[in-house]
Amino acid sequence: MVNNIKIGIIQQNNTDSVTDNRHKLIEKIKSLANNGAELIVLQELHDSLYFCQTEDISCFDLACTIPGPEIDEYASTAREAGIVLVTSMFEKRAAGLYHNTAVVFDKDGSIAGKYRKMHIPDDPAYYEKFYFTPGDLGFSPIDTSIGRLGVLVCWDQWYPEAARLMAMKGAEILIYPTAIGWESTDTDDEKQRQRCAWQISQRAHAVANGLPVVAVNRVGFESDKSGHTAGITFWGGSFVAGPQGELLYEAPSDKEIEMIVDVDMARSEHVRRWWPFLRDRRIDAYQDLTKRYID
Repeated sequence: MVNNIKIGIIQQNNTDSVTDNRHKLIEKIKSLANNGAELIVLQELHDSLYFCQTEDISCFDLACTIPGPEIDEYASTAREAGIVLVTSMFEKRAAGLYHNTAVVFDKDGSIAGKYRKMHIPDDPAYYEKFYFTPGDLGFSPIDTSIGRLGVLVCWDQWYPEAARLMAMKGAEILIYPTAIGWESTDTDDEKQRQRCAWQISQRAHAVANGLPVVAVNRVGFESDKSGHTAGITFWGGSFVAGPQGELLYEAPSDKEIEMIVDVDMARSEHVRRWWPFLRDRRIDAYQDLTKRYID
């Protein structure tokens, strides 16, 4: 891992045109690269609207194969821009078998690796179990030309076990493409509690593991075409935190952004010397963590 990285993040308000969404993203990627970004992270399922608000078999048509033409387009973009690119794709692995998959491209356009979302939610307006098979690649960092990336996806961000396993396998930064927002019936107080908990949980992963964290969310309102809910207002708030959980950048909740954040990667080593949590873990006493519940 290089000592300093310029990380580009893109928080976007999507439309129902996959072509338009992808075109906007690629132009923003190129712009960030021209301004010095070395690593660029996109939001979860960035090519389309968040289709998981409903259970509709026609939405499976949005999925792409890996490799495939959509992957080739992002690969060529990473190569032309000379950047490491973290994407979030709806993967068709086989007939009837689909995943929510982060694909990481290196500077030469090659696929450095992929991560299939492990924790799959099933809540009102977030019916992801209908679409996604849980990942089977485990919690394994992806090696790139700028370092080892611990890429996870959205719902994974609530699980300290996932972040810890990435850190234990040598991840040098934790990355979370995300799609999260407010359902219309939530009270204002509840909305603020949810957003605060979302950020706190990920900043805690930074602290507990002594690693920077990058979380990139979508923004804007997306309707529920089924009419069962009044839609989701995605709250943006994308952020980058340092290895003590300190906020290096936080995006607004109501607008698109493209931002480059300088991250001092060397700080992780110093922080881990001050706070040696990995040293002091009682690995002899954690066996029960593999149980569902302890009666």
